[in-house]
Amino acid sequence: MKKYIITGLLVWLPLAITVWVLLWVLGVINGVFSALLSGMDAVLPLSMHQSIQSLRDVPGLGVLILAVALLVTGVAVTNVAGQWWLRQWDRLLTNTPIVKSIYSSVKQVSDTLFSSSGNAFREAVLVPYPHAGSWTIAFVTGRPSADAARHFGEEHVSLYVPTTPNPTSGFFLMMPRSSIRPLDMSVDAALKHIISMGVVAPPELPANEVRNLPG
Repeated sequence: MKKYIITGLLVWLPLAITVWVLLWVLGVINGVFSALLSGMDAVLPLSMHQSIQSLRDVPGLGVLILAVALLVTGVAVTNVAGQWWLRQWDRLLTNTPIVKSIYSSVKQVSDTLFSSSGNAFREAVLVPYPHAGSWTIAFVTGRPSADAARHFGEEHVSLYVPTTPNPTSGFFLMMPRSSIRPLDMSVDAALKHIISMGVVAPPELPANEVRNLPG
């Protein structure tokens, strides 16, 4: 009986977590939408309050407005005028005390992760971590900065070591290239392997493509 219960749990757990995440995202969007309507209540005439309140009862309106706003923004910044306004916006925020440090950091990370030309995780590798003799999966993110690289006697790479089962937190390491071992799996397959705590194995490769892993 225990076997069947666990099997049923494995079937329903991914769906339950997916629904929970979607509901959380919808809750955040609806919260922002409600705040915008409250702001409109404060600045618009009393005669329009009834119409504004009726918008709260329209299901999914907040998600629709967000999607339209993102679409319009994306279209707007693809032309010359939109690019000019975007540069002015960036200049304003990057010159505002306190705000500039947060905005610049978030913008750099989002540009790296979500840009169509970005390459945040270049390849999945094995690294000796947290000590010699044990191995974990990491992702190559680039090379150390020039200031850091000058302290190393050999070529190093920048690595992100994600935690399990939440890969959005982890550790940034700089290690010698000679100490890492390339893996014959895609970044997506490696992420699935990490999130599942090793339960979901990556697809098998043909025998002539399998590399010798460290033993």
